[in-house]
Amino acid sequence: MLPTSSPQIHRNGSLSERDAARHTAGAKRYKYLRRLLHFRQMDFEFAVWQMLYLFTSPQKVYRNFHYRKQTKDQWARDDPAFLVLLSIWLCVSTVGFGLVLDMGFVETLTLLLWVVFIDCIGVGLLISTLMWFVTNKYLMKHPNRDYDVEWGYAFDVHLNAFYPLLVILHFLQLFFINHVVVISSDWFLGYFVGNTMWLIAIGYYVYITFLGYSALPFLKNTVVLLYPFALLGLLYVLSISLGWNFTKGLCWFYKHRVQ
Repeated sequence: MLPTSSPQIHRNGSLSERDAARHTAGAKRYKYLRRLLHFRQMDFEFAVWQMLYLFTSPQKVYRNFHYRKQTKDQWARDDPAFLVLLSIWLCVSTVGFGLVLDMGFVETLTLLLWVVFIDCIGVGLLISTLMWFVTNKYLMKHPNRDYDVEWGYAFDVHLNAFYPLLVILHFLQLFFINHVVVISSDWFLGYFVGNTMWLIAIGYYVYITFLGYSALPFLKNTVVLLYPFALLGLLYVLSISLGWNFTKGLCWFYKHRVQ
């Protein structure tokens, strides 16, 4: 095992001023953003490993978060490689949507800006902040100043949960919109396959979000984060029964938001 340095702790249990400053949210954020400019310092191989295991065994990804807490005294990622690869996936898949929907260059570029800055960053910041507030306010076992859910960790949980959803709805679905099953059509097989992909994608998001917060030993009642599955199942049954086509709605939304 590699040697690790531990923070100096005073007799009263508090960190020294130097270590406390090094572990502030601002210091962690500065270190994270600084590494965005140094690609050689990013571990892309490990980020790819995480992306693969988010599909096959997401629990293993959160075990690594435990290890980071033990060695670096923070739950959130300190390496932006995962975010960089996720951004590349998002850009490539959005361009793919532009091609499938027969958009021009300007329309595709506009869609890309919308998806990156509004759908991904904007919505991601909103969801992360909401989950950060809810978990710290209502799910803490023993509320105190020593333990809390880091905002950066809440954002990482969102990114982890968002990645499978992105791959399923923004990449795999592209091959079915106008080909194979044509899920953007109004016939039964089309919206059955399309809505099933939505069910799987959102199900991944809910489950990986649950795993992320249940991995924190100081949270309680995290099972409530699985309750949306009931609503998700009900909505899926209704959509199949009533002929709702979520993919067709998404295509319509993408086309009209860039006009």
